[in-house]
Amino acid sequence: MKKMILVAAISTMTLVGCSTTNPYTDEEETSRSTIGAAIGAVTGAAVGAATSSRGDRRKGILIGAAAGGIAGAGVGVYMDRQEEELRQQLRGTGVSVAREGDQIRLVMPGNVTFAVNQATIQPSFHEVLGSVALVLQEFEETAISIGGHTDSTGSLELNQGLSERRAESVGDFLRQQGVSRGRLHTRGYGPREPIASNDTEAGRQANRRVELQLMPMQ
Repeated sequence: MKKMILVAAISTMTLVGCSTTNPYTDEEETSRSTIGAAIGAVTGAAVGAATSSRGDRRKGILIGAAAGGIAGAGVGVYMDRQEEELRQQLRGTGVSVAREGDQIRLVMPGNVTFAVNQATIQPSFHEVLGSVALVLQEFEETAISIGGHTDSTGSLELNQGLSERRAESVGDFLRQQGVSRGRLHTRGYGPREPIASNDTEAGRQANRRVELQLMPMQ
């Protein structure tokens, strides 16, 4: 029976997706949709086997694998497409795009987003953030968490307030561009979540950032 489950899962997975091309390296890599399909197909096949009578077990495995594979691939396909569009829109802008399972993380460096110690988005960044808003409007089943971050220079109170205002500025801009308020959540982290050492200027600059975490709505 284990062999039957595996065969059914593999067959279903091949119908859903195989690989995607990384827009930066032009190399093919396994898409998240395929990974999701594999997990869903195996789970579905196992459930189909467990809930079917002995005579109908083979049919139950095949039906379960197909249903589970499609469900598992659905979110992956959705996020794959969103990731691809964001990478195309943000190429060369200084904003990094990272994929973490079914979530996408955009890191916006503070030096290109805001002036020093300011929470007003620089006019030169409006077009970039506008491009992000266009993608978010297209993929309206995505929730957006916006986090402001600072380096450790200055008081904790000052940095906390600055990080909150910067996150809110990005959220306000996206709302003005038509992204639903209910999809947006803003939060300031101050200097508490550094991604580099605050002992160097380069590290402090990396820590001064706004991050957007994009998640499929459940």
